[in-house]
Amino acid sequence: MAIDKIQAESINLADTFAFTGTVSGTPTSPAFKNLIINGDMSIAQRGTSSTGITSAGYYTVDRYRLGISNLGGWTIAQSTVVPTGQGFAKSLKMDCTTADASPASGDECAINIRLEGQNLQSIKKGTSNAQSLTLSFWVRSAITGTFIAELDDRDNTRSCSQSYTISSADTWEKKTLTFPADTTGTFDNDNARSLQLNFWLGAGTDFTSGTLATAWESRTSANRAVGQVNLASSTGQDWYITGVQLEVGTTASDFEFLPFDVNLQRCQRYYQALVQRASATQDTGYSNNNIGIQLPTVMRADPTTTVLGGALIGHHNNAPSVQFSNKNGCAFEWSGSNYRSSGAMGRVTFNVDAEL
Repeated sequence: MAIDKIQAESINLADTFAFTGTVSGTPTSPAFKNLIINGDMSIAQRGTSSTGITSAGYYTVDRYRLGISNLGGWTIAQSTVVPTGQGFAKSLKMDCTTADASPASGDECAINIRLEGQNLQSIKKGTSNAQSLTLSFWVRSAITGTFIAELDDRDNTRSCSQSYTISSADTWEKKTLTFPADTTGTFDNDNARSLQLNFWLGAGTDFTSGTLATAWESRTSANRAVGQVNLASSTGQDWYITGVQLEVGTTASDFEFLPFDVNLQRCQRYYQALVQRASATQDTGYSNNNIGIQLPTVMRADPTTTVLGGALIGHHNNAPSVQFSNKNGCAFEWSGSNYRSSGAMGRVTFNVDAEL
């Protein structure tokens, strides 16, 4: 009998950290005040280094996407170079390996962090009670000068940018930027992308020829990254970041460190890299064997599932095909003649991707 349904009842580790109130009369900060997932760069399910990168996508550190169009080539890594004495063990490193000293007008390069609308309702954006947001982070770069951080409202095509200055080369510096409240345009209350935080690393004149949009406005390309230096101007120039925190209010609080397992589970909502074993069943009247696997974390949406390898152990050392997948689990199938009967152990290496 073919497997056609998997249901999951995952324990949400985050629920155990939902306390807010007072301890011995002292007010406590609300749990999960940081709107950014994996702000300490501790989770990197895809690996710790990726080289020769020239196209947009997710590489190494979870939840940090490279947005790029024809601006240099890069190595992206999860690094152990961190600010001393701040509690961080990992950072994200961008290293230019192919230079582009003269970007064309439409060229761009930025690190993107995408956020779901249903996680942003506390901002009250688009109402008279809209809240300001404060971004804080540690950054280090081989070049000094002006860099741009941008909030991009994808639901309402609005944006706001703030600049920060790296004063000393190869030196960790903490930056704090406040973005004003926006009473125009509410965020959709769903699991789709509503807000994107962009750390610009280089941009052509299409993005730099206007006036920097330090107040919220209808997104105008020319106003998004005015003053941004070009990290791709020569090879060997690098940029590190860690301790990224975005919170409601006009002041930055101490970085919110979460337990590793909680941080991992939050990342697995969007991407999971897995090796799983399960006992296979055999379709009645057929030569096919199937295994069903419940995912350790329910995903944001039904994922794209990619099989990397596998075997029907003791029988066939070939990868199965995907029979189906949803946000709770997956089923895989070995089809062909002379397969073992029900009970054979199946192994499959795969990833599931439900990124925004």
